[in-house]
Amino acid sequence: MSPQQPDTKAFKIGSLDVVALHDAQFVLPNDIKIFGIGHTPEEVGEILKAAGAPTDTVTLSVDALLVREPKRVVLIDTGVGGALQQSLDQAGTKPEEITDVLITHSHPDHMGGLVKDGKLAFPEATIRMSAAEWAFAKKNTQLAEIVKVINSHVKTFKPGAKIGPNITSVGLKGHTPGHVGYQIASGKAMLFDIGDTVHSSIISLVKPEWAVGFDNDEKGGEKNRIDTLKKLAKSNELVFTPHFPFPGVGHIQADGDHFKWEASVPEAK
Repeated sequence: MSPQQPDTKAFKIGSLDVVALHDAQFVLPNDIKIFGIGHTPEEVGEILKAAGAPTDTVTLSVDALLVREPKRVVLIDTGVGGALQQSLDQAGTKPEEITDVLITHSHPDHMGGLVKDGKLAFPEATIRMSAAEWAFAKKNTQLAEIVKVINSHVKTFKPGAKIGPNITSVGLKGHTPGHVGYQIASGKAMLFDIGDTVHSSIISLVKPEWAVGFDNDEKGGEKNRIDTLKKLAKSNELVFTPHFPFPGVGHIQADGDHFKWEASVPEAK
């Protein structure tokens, strides 16, 4: 993991103030263990080269989303606990101001920032995730310490449940058993946080049918990825993707028989 630099990007979704928060950066080797499983580093390299990216590595951002509702301050995912707290500080938000933390899924790069120095990083917050995901998290020995600290603060829901006045959960199975996204809406304006439906802004869109080593269910992950990308390309709705280049806000577009990313951040107003 390269040096973790805080960063923020504020914008509006309808009347809501939203801030993309940078937490960390992963630089993975092109060794076909995560991307290009069953293919060759050369095949992956050709896709990266065509996009003007280095051919020997795949870079993923790790980001979170802050949503200020009228009576709540909501954080969606927490990164690995890298630069998130500094990014929040840049956004003018103290940890104790967070009222709700919504988790897309329980991988350490989304839950790691829940705990700091063995204590709750957001002491006043209710931590929300799908019931299936919480059950999955409690079985993960890597998360044992985090689960112990957050246990009494977790409130679960079924995918599709409305989590607040402006936020609705959306089931996106495949990556993990209870993986969800969050649809944020204010008036006619919408933003869809699609969690880890996609990872690389290049490979995930050019070859969505390729298995991804991060997926708990490779076939399920592939189906969700393709189905979701098709819907997003058709609807042209604004999305947040936590592993695309910061700030990870933009549109999925059809590009022949695959897809491409168009970064586009609404004005802060």
